[in-house]
Amino acid sequence: MCKKIMLVGTASSVGKSTLCAGLCRILKEDGRNPAPFKAQNMSLNSGVTPEGLEMGRAQILQAVAAKVVPDVKMNPVLLKPTSSEGSQVVLLGKVYGVVGGENYISMKEELSLKVLQAYRELEKEHDTLVIEGAGSAAEINLRKNDFVNMGLARMVDAPVLLVADIDKGGAFASIYGTVMLMPEEERKHVKGIIINKFRGTKALLKPGIDEIEKLVGIPVLGVVPYLPLNLPEEDSLMEHPRAERKSKADLSVGVIKLPHISNYTDVQPLLMYKDVQVHFLSPEDSLEGMDLVILPGSKNTLKDLEVLRMARMDEKILKAHEEGAFLMGICGGYQMLGESLEDPHEVESTLMVSKGLGLVPMKTILELRKKTTLVEGESIPMESPVMGYEIHMGRSTFQKDTQRPFLKIRENGVMTEEGYYHESQRIMGTYLHGIFDNSGFTRKLLNLIRRSKGLRDRSDAPQDYWEQMDQELTHLADTLRNTLDMEAIYEILDEYSRD
Repeated sequence: MCKKIMLVGTASSVGKSTLCAGLCRILKEDGRNPAPFKAQNMSLNSGVTPEGLEMGRAQILQAVAAKVVPDVKMNPVLLKPTSSEGSQVVLLGKVYGVVGGENYISMKEELSLKVLQAYRELEKEHDTLVIEGAGSAAEINLRKNDFVNMGLARMVDAPVLLVADIDKGGAFASIYGTVMLMPEEERKHVKGIIINKFRGTKALLKPGIDEIEKLVGIPVLGVVPYLPLNLPEEDSLMEHPRAERKSKADLSVGVIKLPHISNYTDVQPLLMYKDVQVHFLSPEDSLEGMDLVILPGSKNTLKDLEVLRMARMDEKILKAHEEGAFLMGICGGYQMLGESLEDPHEVESTLMVSKGLGLVPMKTILELRKKTTLVEGESIPMESPVMGYEIHMGRSTFQKDTQRPFLKIRENGVMTEEGYYHESQRIMGTYLHGIFDNSGFTRKLLNLIRRSKGLRDRSDAPQDYWEQMDQELTHLADTLRNTLDMEAIYEILDEYSRD
């Protein structure tokens, strides 16, 4: 029989994704065959499986923690917001449609059947499932046909651990409120509480822990410290990687925070380079002093271009470029560098055409079919191997003899040219997500920028990005072993499955 345990939160961004990853690693280290499962993820950070199917990056990381191949059954429903009211629905790795909030509610019963089927198939392949809820477990307005939080716990009869974030304050109130808002048939599934992101002396919490345990009748199974891990952020649409100030950084990299930014984790590896200071900049911010300006991916490229123009960021980008900054666009940001973008099928928004920045001689048309594929190849100018993935609905074309390819990549066994690179004009663009994960490529690119400033090349490069992720996951698991009552958690896992 497959055993299971579910983590739900008092709110979004309490640390569920990270804790689930840590538990997956612990279970793997202890000889089990675990897998993560999140019924529905709302995120603009996604990746691609070996089969060319799309799923949330958080569940890919959790699969890495469990040392299993990512599978879309681990994240059967992925919602990718295209506006404040609508989202693209990705079902089992493929685009299902774009819906508004009310329409999505009407789809929940149908989707719950797909979710349960995916869950049952994973049960046959693994001996333990670590299930993650989404947002708050006490969204009483969404309780009907819930297949994501306590509704899922009831469907699969899973024991639940409730996670609260004490770093933001109000943890005890949120624990009490969440538990009290649950009807009895849901509350009986909650077997323990985890207080996460604590800074300070645990003894100071003891009076509060004692009282909350009396009030809700549920034990606190651990207090996890605030961990400065170099892991991708959770699936919040508002979070971005933390960039610590570096007193001796030679290069300044500005990343434009687009309103519909997607896969911002592309730039996270840059945080590992000692000579690089990364700045996450709003459209209203200045680009003064930036050596490299990055336009990242976007889930609503035409709308984000409009926002950049309203904030005159387009003018600031062009000025920074004229003053010597390198420009790089990734996916949607690459499209923005072109001459024009068209959305004739209203794939992303009702804006059907937009003028690009005019720095790359290409035109992009958004199509109904989404391209999702893993990619490997070589950067032509850097003469360095690269690996990554593509997720986009745009098809970009160049005028005859104007493309200056950035990459040679292998697709379906055939080598093709991709992207754009113009060294003398300091412009580059690509559809390849994860390009900075390739440390050899990244160091050569940074050295190119260093030379433009009269600085010497550096040979140092951080370890492989995914090797570091693996070490961070092991460190996370070690921390959880020391701060959680793992004996009680294993007892919940094993005893609950016998009931």
